[in-house]
Amino acid sequence: MLKEGQKAPAFSLINQDGKNVSLKDLRGKKVVLYFYPKDMTSGCTKEACDFRDHIELFKDKDVVVIGVSPDSIHSHKKFKDKYNLPFDLLSDESKKVLEKYGVWKEKSMYGKKYFGIERTTFIIDEGGIIKKIFPRVKVEGHAKEVLKELEK
Repeated sequence: MLKEGQKAPAFSLINQDGKNVSLKDLRGKKVVLYFYPKDMTSGCTKEACDFRDHIELFKDKDVVVIGVSPDSIHSHKKFKDKYNLPFDLLSDESKKVLEKYGVWKEKSMYGKKYFGIERTTFIIDEGGIIKKIFPRVKVEGHAKEVLKELEK
């Protein structure tokens, strides 16, 4: 389980345009890395649009917002285009990064167990250190909650 103050696990994933994005390329910038279950679903759409609607405030703080899910690059492209999302969506179909960040977990619904993403956001500082972890994110007002933490 990752903890605040630890070095963020390195990753290199493909974005919606087929370009490689790695954490080391973002050194020198603060990163809001949010993990979400699935493109085009109601909660994930609300969360993405909330970040979109506050993107200028993140940019003012020189913060890069990135979403990660196990969806395909094609799915991410459709999601980004449909909702005019001004940030990268990274595809982790292998779930290796999801596992490194501890967000791929056993869940239970109606008595059935399955694996899925626990909606989680990480704030990573300019040096690659995890400054804040928001586990089990509640979508409503989350972008404002993250911005408030960035002001500290």
